[in-house]
Amino acid sequence: MTPDLGKLRDIHVPGPVSWWPLAPGWWLLGGLTLLGLVLGSWLFVRRRRDRWRRAALEELRRMRNADPAAVVREVSMLLRRVALHRYAREEVASLSGEAWLAFLDGALGPDAPFQDGPGRVLGVGPYAPETLVETDALVALCERWIRSLPGGRR
Repeated sequence: MTPDLGKLRDIHVPGPVSWWPLAPGWWLLGGLTLLGLVLGSWLFVRRRRDRWRRAALEELRRMRNADPAAVVREVSMLLRRVALHRYAREEVASLSGEAWLAFLDGALGPDAPFQDGPGRVLGVGPYAPETLVETDALVALCERWIRSLPGGRR
């Protein structure tokens, strides 16, 4: 018995493979790429927004080992620059003495370390003897104040 080969149908070739719908792996890759782009842009914007904070903290670190009179003078100018950058000029520029110390305490809460603590030297710094200036405590307090400020500009 020989089969009748003439009754067989010809080979049917499937149509070309379509690119749509995508396989699940491509959907996953696209989602991860999109998530990476969003996260990367968010980190970039955040890092750029806090550039002033990093610069101020770096300047504080550099002045840790200076003489006490220079530390008080430089810390006072740095805090003034940061406050002018962060807050409106009308709100900050005219402050001095107790009003300036009260403004600095406003960001840190009720313990008032600028009016009653190591930050007090900013109000009397030029007139105080150098032996009464605790530069490490003052720099640590100023670092805490800079870190407590929200990012960006008001």
